[in-house]
Amino acid sequence: MTSAASRDDRSVGRLIKLMGVLWLAGVAMRLTILAMPPVIPLVHDELHMSETQVGLLIGLPLAIFALAAVPGSLLIARVGPSLAVIVGMVIAALAGAARASAGDVATLYAAAIATGFGVAIMQPGLPTLVREWLPRHIAFGTIAYSSGMLMGAMFPTVLTIPYVLPLVGGSWRLDLVMWAVPAILIAPVFFLLSPKAGNHPAAESAIGGRWWPDWKDPLIWLLGLTFGSNNSAYFATNAFLGEFLASQGKAHLLGPALGWLNGAQIVTPVILLLMANRLQRRAWPYLIFGPILLASFLGLMFVPFTLAIIVFAALVGFTTAITLVATLALPPLLSAPADLPRTAAGMFTISYTCAIIIPTICGALWDATAKPWTAFVPLCVCAVTLTALGAALTRHRSASEKVPGQ
Repeated sequence: MTSAASRDDRSVGRLIKLMGVLWLAGVAMRLTILAMPPVIPLVHDELHMSETQVGLLIGLPLAIFALAAVPGSLLIARVGPSLAVIVGMVIAALAGAARASAGDVATLYAAAIATGFGVAIMQPGLPTLVREWLPRHIAFGTIAYSSGMLMGAMFPTVLTIPYVLPLVGGSWRLDLVMWAVPAILIAPVFFLLSPKAGNHPAAESAIGGRWWPDWKDPLIWLLGLTFGSNNSAYFATNAFLGEFLASQGKAHLLGPALGWLNGAQIVTPVILLLMANRLQRRAWPYLIFGPILLASFLGLMFVPFTLAIIVFAALVGFTTAITLVATLALPPLLSAPADLPRTAAGMFTISYTCAIIIPTICGALWDATAKPWTAFVPLCVCAVTLTALGAALTRHRSASEKVPGQ
C-alpha cells in the first residue's frame, strides 16, 4: 500500500485523508434515508398508512434515485463531481429534515421524493471521484465510500430506538430533524478536505464529458440488475421487518432486529480492506453470499424463534453489505474513464427502478393475501438474481480488454 501510494505521488497520510473524505460522502448518502425505518411504526399509526403505502414510502426515494441519476451525470458534466456531490448533500439533508413537517401521506411523500433527489445527484459522482482521486487504489476508494454508506445506514437504525427517540420525547418528527443535522454538517467538511482543482488537475476532468447512458450497452444492464437485486433486498427488509415482527406479536424485537440488520455491516469494512485485492472482479462474493441471503429470507419467513430472527436479520445485513461493495467496485474497473459517470448513472437508474418496484410488490402481496410472510417472497427472487447476474458480471470484459470495433 505504501509503495503504491509513492508511485501515485501520495503519502500514506494523503491516501487515508482522501479515503476519509469519501467515507464522509458515503455516510451522507444514507443517513437521512435510513432515518425513516426505525420510526415507520410511529408514522404508520399517526398517518394511518396501509402496508402498500409503507412500501411506497421506502420506494419513492429509490424511484428518484433512478429518475435523477442521469441528471446527476449531466450535473457532473457541467460543474464537476465534487460540486455535484456537495449540492446533493445539502438537498438531501434539508429535505430529510422537511419530512418532519408532513401533515399527511402526500406531503410526507413529497419530502421523501426531495430527499431521494439529493442522494441521486451524489451517486454518479462518487465512483467518478474514486477514479480521479485514487486511480491506482480503486478498491480502497470504493471500500471507503461504500463503508461510509454502510455506517450511514447503521447509525440511525441502531441508535434511534434506544437513544434518539427517548431524547426527543418519542417524537418521530424531531427524530428526523436530529438525523438531518449531522448530514448537513458533512457538506462543509467535505468541501474543505476535498482536493482543489489547482492541486489535482484530474479532479474536474468530468466537466464537459459524456453524460447520457448508452442503454444498448449490456454492461449497464448487468450492473443495474445486479445492484438492483442487492438494493431491493436491503431496503425492503428495512421497510417491512418492523411491521412483520409486529404482525407476529414480536414488536419488542424491532430494535434488536434492525440493529443487527444494519449493525452487522460494521465488520464488513475491516474484512473488505484486508481482502481488497481479492474482491475486484471475483465471483466468490456472489456465489457464497447470494445463497446465504436466500437462506436468511427463508429463515425470517418460517423460523419464528427470537434468536433465529436476530441471526437471520444480521445475515441479511452482512451479505448485502459484501455484495454491495463488490458491485460498486465494478464500474470504475469495467468502463472507460470518459464513460464512467454515464455508466454509473445508467446503473443507478436501472437498479433503483427495481428498488421501487420490489418493495411495492412486497407490500401489495401482503395486502392481497393477508399473509405477512409473502412480503419476503420477492426478496428471495432478488437473492437468486443477485447470485446469478453478479457471477456473470465478473466475467464481463473491461473497456481496456475489448478489441477496437468489437
